[in-house]
Amino acid sequence: MTEQNFSSGYVAIIGRPNVGKSTLLNRVLGQKIAITSNKPQTTRNRILGIHNYPDGQALFVDTPGIHKAKGKLNRFMVDQAVGACTDVDLILFLVEANDSPGGGDEYILKLLDKSKVPVFLIINKIDLVKPPKLLSLIQQYTERFEFAQVIPVSAKSGNGVPDMLQAVKPYLPQGPQYYPNDMLTDQPERFIVAELVREKIMRRTSEEIPYGVGVQVDSFEDKPEKNLVVIQATIHVERDSHKKIIVGKGGHMIRTIGQEARKDIERLLGTRVFLELFVRVDKDWSQNERMLRELGYSKK
Repeated sequence: MTEQNFSSGYVAIIGRPNVGKSTLLNRVLGQKIAITSNKPQTTRNRILGIHNYPDGQALFVDTPGIHKAKGKLNRFMVDQAVGACTDVDLILFLVEANDSPGGGDEYILKLLDKSKVPVFLIINKIDLVKPPKLLSLIQQYTERFEFAQVIPVSAKSGNGVPDMLQAVKPYLPQGPQYYPNDMLTDQPERFIVAELVREKIMRRTSEEIPYGVGVQVDSFEDKPEKNLVVIQATIHVERDSHKKIIVGKGGHMIRTIGQEARKDIERLLGTRVFLELFVRVDKDWSQNERMLRELGYSKK
């Protein structure tokens, strides 16, 4: 197919923390590549997801939640999200149907005021509200900003997502096919593996611990003759007390984290996985430029 008959472009998914951006991306792709949890600021990096049409390709960019940044790691996360709004062809502003517009939404709308590309308002979690509240919410947002489209969806159930994908297609300019049809993301397997381990930590631990955790894959050895991939990864924490919690009594917690992560990694790789996890204390690593670079949380 010639470029004249093919459309392709970048679509940024932005919003406040924990509104369902990663869940929406996974739903679009039909496979989990972005981690999710009920804790805000789960996503730390921009993640590209590739959706193919018969005659087009949409490159969805999942972003960290836009929030008031404190500390170097959080500033990196917000920079990733705001930077994703440049050099894209369409922006999807994701909000929750069961939450009225607040200060964080107004801050994002001010950023969008400066944007020169079309913006869709995507209202997520529509299964949690009744139609009158949904209509009221739409009115509140459309009075504030002129959206190209307003589309209610449920990223969890998939309701409305096919309509959203059809609405996105006409906004993609003529262009090349950037990636092969069988590619879902440009992220290396090591990155996704590290993220899957971090997801299990976020889901299994509480309070401040998840925000002081980084995961680094140290080795990734494919043994096709055994239908096996051997992975070693280090969990970096900022305090000795955090290490004790993640290891758990008698090593119970680290085993649980490893078992749950291994299942997702096996689904991702389509093979058996032997996963070995280590925990290391690196005091205040989230404020250390060298550690941030090593863990992929710093601009090159």
